[in-house]
Amino acid sequence: MKTFDNTVNGAAVRSNRTFESKNPATGEAIGLVPHSSADEVARAVAAARAAQPAWAARPDAERKALMMQVAEVIKANADYLANWVTREQGKPLGGVGPDQVPGSRFELWGCEVWTQVPASLDLPVDLAFEDATRRDEVHRKPYGVIAAIAPWNWPLLIAIWQIVPSIRAGNTVVIKPSEYTSIGTLEMVRLIAEVLPPGVVNTVSGGGDVGALLVENPDVDKIMFTGSAATGSRIAAAAAKTLTPTTMELGGNDAAIMLDDADPKAMAMGLFWGAFINMGQTCAAAKRLYVPEALHDAVVAELKALATTMPMGNGLDAGIVMGPIQNRMQFDKVVSLVERARAGGATIVCGGQVPDGPGNFYPLTLVTDIADGAALVDEEQFGPVLPIIKYRDLEAAIASANRLDVGLGASVWSTDIDKARAVASRLQAGTVWINQHGAIHPMVPFGGVKSSGWGVEFGVDGLKAVTQPQVISLKKG
Repeated sequence: MKTFDNTVNGAAVRSNRTFESKNPATGEAIGLVPHSSADEVARAVAAARAAQPAWAARPDAERKALMMQVAEVIKANADYLANWVTREQGKPLGGVGPDQVPGSRFELWGCEVWTQVPASLDLPVDLAFEDATRRDEVHRKPYGVIAAIAPWNWPLLIAIWQIVPSIRAGNTVVIKPSEYTSIGTLEMVRLIAEVLPPGVVNTVSGGGDVGALLVENPDVDKIMFTGSAATGSRIAAAAAKTLTPTTMELGGNDAAIMLDDADPKAMAMGLFWGAFINMGQTCAAAKRLYVPEALHDAVVAELKALATTMPMGNGLDAGIVMGPIQNRMQFDKVVSLVERARAGGATIVCGGQVPDGPGNFYPLTLVTDIADGAALVDEEQFGPVLPIIKYRDLEAAIASANRLDVGLGASVWSTDIDKARAVASRLQAGTVWINQHGAIHPMVPFGGVKSSGWGVEFGVDGLKAVTQPQVISLKKG
């Protein structure tokens, strides 16, 4: 079994301790991942600190050109990296591009695009004020060293969201991938580091103890984290001790509301992928669906027809659309939430039974006869289960959507766009989609409200988020 290395200062670093990475479709160990020591974390941060001044001093055009080289490296190695994503995370290989099955090849296509877009963006000097006596300019300056902690659901794509804008703006990065999905990220950074100066991108790997060492390092200038609210709270507490700024993209429990003029047949596919992309293991997936009583049965029938016909299995096999839940902890949570719903009188329309055989497979599950207050509705399931809740009064549905202390995304489904816009404006979420769900774009800011986090990623706003404003004020005359 191969032992993988971290990349620090452009070189491979072998750790004395390792742990196994396992394929969630088979349970087999597929590689040994380094468990970074305290000294190794400190050396990675030191390498980033030493490399940052020269990297920031490079002309902007040079950094942009190197970002495009990074995109070419990702494209050239997409099949290799996609294979690791499938083996570690579980999503099928699928296709590429926005209209294909959103599997590992789709993830690597996203890595390429989310590298190209920041490389194309500029952060010009803004003129804040000028008159006969003064001129005030706003310049954007890098923070310095960015500590990035990536999750296991979209391991390479979210790592790119953290790495590329940061280095594009003149920062250097130390990234810790999830302990569940480390190999793909370690290999991607190894490859892209070959076209970057040493120390610009570095990795450390391991569990929460390694993440704690990274965020507590006094030479870290900003922290970027994507993951659970519980872990985010611990990171924020650690960051507060050193007043280190953070960007937090935390959990969501996105509500989707169908209005009474919605078309169940026409909208079923969009709703389906809004809920079940990546087996529901997406922060901004639709996780609770509110449907008018008159449309309920038709919506359930359309979604059931899709859910019961999607091929599920090992993502390396041809024709597979759905893979396993990534880890056993998450699998057990999903099973528990469904069983609690069943015990509470909910109807399991399809799925809801653990299949025989290896792997963390769980069928796509639709649950009806359930209401606010049930754990499956109130807690983020982060898996292939969708509770469908009837409503009679639209005001009550809006109140239901807003009642929880999360606000990453939401969606409204209607044939009346003006009516949908009016409802969307009242939903408490960082993004509200109309007749789609989870449709992120590299030019469109993305972030949450309430306990779903703070700060934004993507586009010009995301690039500004990894920089600090500096005002240069000139007295005239």
